[in-house]
Amino acid sequence: MNKKVCISGYYGFDNFGDETILEILVKNLKNLQPDLVINVFSSNPPKTADRLGVNSSQTFNIKEVIKNLQNCNCLISGGGSLLQDSTSKKSLIYYLAVLLIAKFFRKKTIIFAQGIGPIRDKFLRSLTMQVLKRADYITVRDTKSYNLLKEHGINSYICSDPVWNLGKINSARNNKIGIQLREFSNINDEFLHSLAVSINKYFNSEDILLLSLQNRLDLDVLKKFKDILLGINPKLKVEISENSSNKKTAEEIAGLKALIAMRYHANLIAIKNSVKILPIAYDIKVKTLAE
Repeated sequence: MNKKVCISGYYGFDNFGDETILEILVKNLKNLQPDLVINVFSSNPPKTADRLGVNSSQTFNIKEVIKNLQNCNCLISGGGSLLQDSTSKKSLIYYLAVLLIAKFFRKKTIIFAQGIGPIRDKFLRSLTMQVLKRADYITVRDTKSYNLLKEHGINSYICSDPVWNLGKINSARNNKIGIQLREFSNINDEFLHSLAVSINKYFNSEDILLLSLQNRLDLDVLKKFKDILLGINPKLKVEISENSSNKKTAEEIAGLKALIAMRYHANLIAIKNSVKILPIAYDIKVKTLAE
């Protein structure tokens, strides 16, 4: 009988970082065990199944999730920053629930290359640590996550973020300055105007490439930022690049002269390809990466 594994994460939302993590994870699992049956919990099962050649179930169809967990050998949770409540408490509760259901059916659980926290809610922090104590194997992508778990008596291993395994990308270096922004509570008009003034001051002779890594959350703020930039200096050369494919986005980042970016994986791709970066630390994970 073939072994079956379920994968839980922020999949099917067309987020560059998470979709690249999933792609790398599935590829390596297939290389290790070609006959492995893989089921990914995704918000867009047909797209995920077609893109990666796996089975896929609707993330929020609890009956399907339970059925697949009942029939699998192992659950892999991650990677990325799933176990935190800065995005929302609901998502943290969901990912913990999936882990608890798997343990209820006595399945192996693996926490894969995650960044743990921040978890500000005391009850949810305690619940998270109790769930993680029952995990069979944990890898984390930074020392802060490792130390946090160690404080609670939980063993883990530090690994690189899976996106690091993309290796160097063969993109010709250009003279473009990349700027990657996303919607977030502290990204307001005052911030955007201040950033635009600085861009015009230091990079008015370069082409400006505004990069979207998740169109649903990035495009609107990038369009607004473009209007602000051109309002300050109509002569600036500014274009917006939508995330139409992970390969295209990675190649665009790798070819830049420099990158100013919010998203973790935009900065990571740039670092890997020796592109100068100025991270905007909107979240602890970006600050940790920069450090």
